[in-house]
Amino acid sequence: MNSASAISADIMNKLGLTSHETANTKGDDRLGQSDFLRLMITQLENQDPFKPMESGEFLGQLAQFGTVSGIEDLQKSFNRFSQSIASGQALQAAALVDRHVTVPGDMIIMDPAEGMRGAVQVPASAEVVIGVYNQAGQLVRRIPMGIQEAGLREFHWDGRDETGTLLAPGIYEFAGLASDGRGTEALDMHLSARVESVSLGNNNGALLLQVEGMGEVNFNKVRQIG
Repeated sequence: MNSASAISADIMNKLGLTSHETANTKGDDRLGQSDFLRLMITQLENQDPFKPMESGEFLGQLAQFGTVSGIEDLQKSFNRFSQSIASGQALQAAALVDRHVTVPGDMIIMDPAEGMRGAVQVPASAEVVIGVYNQAGQLVRRIPMGIQEAGLREFHWDGRDETGTLLAPGIYEFAGLASDGRGTEALDMHLSARVESVSLGNNNGALLLQVEGMGEVNFNKVRQIG
């Protein structure tokens, strides 16, 4: 039997690769490492002694076997590494419960008596103003921040309107505007709120924070931790 000959059913049965097993593994036609090794040994035992398999073919099969083994080991290592990272992130995120985080967003359900801290992303040096709006869309407070350099710049609202009256709990929206003499630009808003709980995403395994008054926020979007 030369290297190009098909392996008989008897040999396949001796190797434990019967048609019955093949039926049970329908949908997966790949051979495992042990199957590959048994096939290679059987091929050597049944080859024509006058036409032995060339050394190049033999070495090529050994190289393929080593490559497959190396890839599987690498995949296992990456899986362990990924699990380690996920565990570390979970512990880090769990420690955020009851702490304040600054995350992207411009609307929140809040009690103004507790005040509000947040930040705006300023792209370049400009004069910045924060507007606070109630759930009816009315401007209730204007917070001038003066000239701000580029970067994430923090602001604070004491929960009062322009007359100094403390406002009632409800939904409030924040908008940042930057003016540089050439025009006005809307800024990306970030608000700070308490983390109520931490969970693991069902689809991609991402860590999710339940942020008070803002809902579910991806852990990767946290900009600051208070």
